[in-house]
Amino acid sequence: MAISLCLTPSSSSSAAAASFNPHRLLPSLSASPIVHPRLGVSAPSLSHRCRQFRRVLFSGGGGDGGFSGGGSQGGGGGGDSGGEDNAGGKNRVEALMVLKKSGRGLESLPQDLAAAIQDGRIPGAVVDKYFELEKSGFFSWLLQFAGFRERLLADDLFLFKVFMECGVGLFTKTAAEYQKRKENFFNELEVVFADVVMAIIADFMLVYLPAPTVSLRPPLGLSAGAITKFFHGCPDNAFQIALSGTSYSLLQRIGAVVRNGSKLFVVGTASSLVGTSVTNALINAKKAVGSSSEGEAENVPIVSTSLAYGVYMAVSSNLRYQVLAGVIEQRMLEPLLHQHKLMLSAICFAVRTGNTFLGSLLWVDYARLIGIQKAH
Repeated sequence: MAISLCLTPSSSSSAAAASFNPHRLLPSLSASPIVHPRLGVSAPSLSHRCRQFRRVLFSGGGGDGGFSGGGSQGGGGGGDSGGEDNAGGKNRVEALMVLKKSGRGLESLPQDLAAAIQDGRIPGAVVDKYFELEKSGFFSWLLQFAGFRERLLADDLFLFKVFMECGVGLFTKTAAEYQKRKENFFNELEVVFADVVMAIIADFMLVYLPAPTVSLRPPLGLSAGAITKFFHGCPDNAFQIALSGTSYSLLQRIGAVVRNGSKLFVVGTASSLVGTSVTNALINAKKAVGSSSEGEAENVPIVSTSLAYGVYMAVSSNLRYQVLAGVIEQRMLEPLLHQHKLMLSAICFAVRTGNTFLGSLLWVDYARLIGIQKAH
């Protein structure tokens, strides 16, 4: 709302204005114009209201939000934008102090990390963690890859979780298959093998995609479309904690579920194609050598099984691993056991083992429900 005070003379005569003498204490009434104060009030424009609505609805953080208001640094750009600008300046100072303390320069860092420091998108603690990880030869090699770099900076136990998930997946999924099929386990061994192969191929992506990250992605160009900008600003995990100077709106967190779901659909479908193809090859090989039996399994339908597994990964696996990584581990376990890495690793091992076993049970029930697998 704009308020203006206007002083308008009652006469526009140039002669009256010229007769005014500033040295006279009391000018004559006939020579002095009568001044009428006028108060003008203008309502906020429609475009201003629209900008305020968009800032509240799509309030994204920092430089990668895509829909953020992007307030000015001069102070008058809005409360949220001003707060993020202040946090960005604080982040930049902290990160540069860590660099100075370590005797390193921006040119010694990866390009995306250096750009994030200059933009004030990451605090000094992230830079300090990068230097700690860099001391290990293996981690230093992994930090060369952008995807691993973003995930290791957010969670130094990320690599442990990958190895644990893939290693445990083989045993837990086989055990879950046996519990569901019991005495028919060996009669359905080809189907069991397909399920285990699909799971092992997908296990890595199930840890990798929903893992919380420190986003180092640079802002998109002006030519990028609105949908591309929106998903670019979404977090990798819908429930992850935002860094200082960064915030995610509810729509962006929902977008994280949708984006990861679409990726896991592709991963699940592709891994199922491999698993079912290998299974059918084994079944046909048994038929060719004449080792058929009364309870011999039939060929697995490739297309329907692959699509069904893709949907299962996009919905069930996606939601379970989003909650596991973003809520149970990052928001509940890590704040409590941050100083006790061994205990934290053990509890994460137990929780992820249970989640993997649960996923195998749900897949068998789902496959039988939609008719792509039959119980003998």
